Amino acid sequence: MFIHMRKTLFYFTKDSSNFIRKSHVSFSHYFSSSVEKQPPSASTPTLSEFLMHKHHFSPESAARVSSVLTHLKDPHKSDSVLSFFKDSGFSITQLEKIMISWPQMLVASLENTIKPKYKFFQDLGFSADEIAKIITSNPDTLRRRPNARVTPSLSVLKGLLGPNVELVKVLRISGWFLKYNLEKTLAPNFEFLKSCGIAKEHIFWLMKRFPRALLCKPETMRKFVEYNDQVGIKRSSKMYIHAIRVLSSMSNESWELKLQAFRNLGFSEDDIVVAFRKSPQVFAVSEDKMKKLKEVLLSTGKYDAMCIVKNPTSLGCSIEKRYKPRLQVLRTLENKNLIQSWPSFRTMYNINDADFFRKYVDPYLSELGDACWVKSAFTGKRSRKLTPSA
Repeated sequence: MFIHMRKTLFYFTKDSSNFIRKSHVSFSHYFSSSVEKQPPSASTPTLSEFLMHKHHFSPESAARVSSVLTHLKDPHKSDSVLSFFKDSGFSITQLEKIMISWPQMLVASLENTIKPKYKFFQDLGFSADEIAKIITSNPDTLRRRPNARVTPSLSVLKGLLGPNVELVKVLRISGWFLKYNLEKTLAPNFEFLKSCGIAKEHIFWLMKRFPRALLCKPETMRKFVEYNDQVGIKRSSKMYIHAIRVLSSMSNESWELKLQAFRNLGFSEDDIVVAFRKSPQVFAVSEDKMKKLKEVLLSTGKYDAMCIVKNPTSLGCSIEKRYKPRLQVLRTLENKNLIQSWPSFRTMYNINDADFFRKYVDPYLSELGDACWVKSAFTGKRSRKLTPSA
């Protein structure tokens, strides 16, 4: 019997491979659990694929959004949110910008979070296009309860700006306005400047171009006005609002460092006052640029730091795009004996590109040889076509 069992076992072992290969019967179900493991469904795309193929996101935008929402297994669940915004007039570009800023919007409740915020702007009288621009500029408005901060801030802005068209322009540039308590900053500062006789168009300019300047404490704004009055800036001049913008951008320590940088250039206290009165914008120039310009001018042997003191607006010009190309042209012309003397510093920096090219480059193109660098230095919006004169 034992011998018989060995033969049987040997026979089964020997032919088992053929049996398993040829038989249509599977043995695996004898050893598997009661629930079979199913392969992943090929019909469920990744979030990145879903955003690209169905909603036409760029690969870059889709990748950035999906890298945050790694836990989202079924992208189709977010379809209603995206479809709502598309149906509401949002462009793909706008949706991409919102999603990159706040990817979690894809898993937000459409009924409880998204739609109420959208309706809030509708009820204020904004058009679909205006709502799209506001939300795109500041996606945070979708996360915040309107009555907490947004409603009072919008009320202040509407009171100052009037029509929604102007309000949308401001919010597109400074959507973060809605994060602040404008009733305690913007509103009193605006009214104070207006009471000082500052033209409303000047205040509106500041609000649209440098809005943070109006978000300081009212007592700080009063100090700015006092300083401007002390140095003699006329309130009717637009320089007054430029001065407020510059002062608001610096702490007391930064302002002292700025004044010292002017002293290091050779400005006296009176020179500083005159410069601030005439051109407050140049006080926004970095200390590093001031040092670099001085070095560039001294290297010519023709101009020095006193040129800057007498012409403080020269600090506002680009070293790389204005000074270096022009100084190189003048140096080359002098080395080739094509000019007898250099122009005054004021003429050199103040003349526009087209006129500089016409006077100092165009007449000498044939003598300058390979003047590719000259032409490339003076191409731009203000230059005429750079071709040699006939």
